[in-house]
Amino acid sequence: MQPGKYDDPEQRLTTTLGTTLGADAIPIEAPASDDARRAVREPVPGEEHFVGRSGPGPQIMAADTLEGDDIVNTAGDKLGELEHIMIDVPSGRVAYAVLRFGGFLGLGDKLFAIPWLALRIDPPNHRFILEVDKETLENAPGFDKDHWPSMADELWAKELHTYYKANPYWD
Repeated sequence: MQPGKYDDPEQRLTTTLGTTLGADAIPIEAPASDDARRAVREPVPGEEHFVGRSGPGPQIMAADTLEGDDIVNTAGDKLGELEHIMIDVPSGRVAYAVLRFGGFLGLGDKLFAIPWLALRIDPPNHRFILEVDKETLENAPGFDKDHWPSMADELWAKELHTYYKANPYWD
């Protein structure tokens, strides 16, 4: 594996989180979690090529380690939490993040499909950044847990990517 643009071969065990799932990378200095799937491991003698890397993350991570992370806007306002990561199975690409917003104890929650490429990952804070204000999100096309849209519908997908001003993941 070639070093990413934030990797510094001179700096021992500096990690980055990022572009594996299509989000922009932000460098981090140390693991931000006790979760072994996010933690940086010490290199094993004879495996020096792992220095500065971790297994399996931070460039490749289990999707469930990201679920539950906050999604905030650039002003730092919490917009909701990452409920699901949706995969386009035929292409193997991450298509959408499902954001959960509002409600109380799971009642009255509204869900929003967010194009994956509309999100930036902020690993030190275990959150994602979406460049929309709360009003834009409140007016976005949403759905409830019992009535999901047909995410494979091309027209729906184009309209959603246009709404969030995101490049389609299939381009």
